[in-house]
Amino acid sequence: MRTIIVYIWLITTILPTFSQWGTIAYYQINKAYITRVLCENRDRPQLNCNGKCYLAKKLKEQQEKQDKQTSDRVQNIPVIQLFSSPITSFEFLTAHYAPSQEHNFPYHLASYQAPLSILVPPPCA
Repeated sequence: MRTIIVYIWLITTILPTFSQWGTIAYYQINKAYITRVLCENRDRPQLNCNGKCYLAKKLKEQQEKQDKQTSDRVQNIPVIQLFSSPITSFEFLTAHYAPSQEHNFPYHLASYQAPLSILVPPPCA
């Protein structure tokens, strides 16, 4: 099931990339028909258009359609607005701390020394 979903996702992702190639292939296969019937310059054979005007028009339509779909997708992305309510007042609360007894620590960190027995270099082979 997972592989089917992956293949469908790949096809839908890659298919728009090949749509222009499909239009070009259709033009190459049906060049004679396009030149004879669909070409805008069929009355002026001296231009040697051979249906390239039709191909350019179709490619431009596809590009505009793809751009419109992309802009529609970008415009329809939901916007998440993060906000916080304004703070109306702020004050420091003073806490009265009175230690019940004075702490006496018998050791000092300055006099601490690491054991050197664990810092031995490895033997040379």
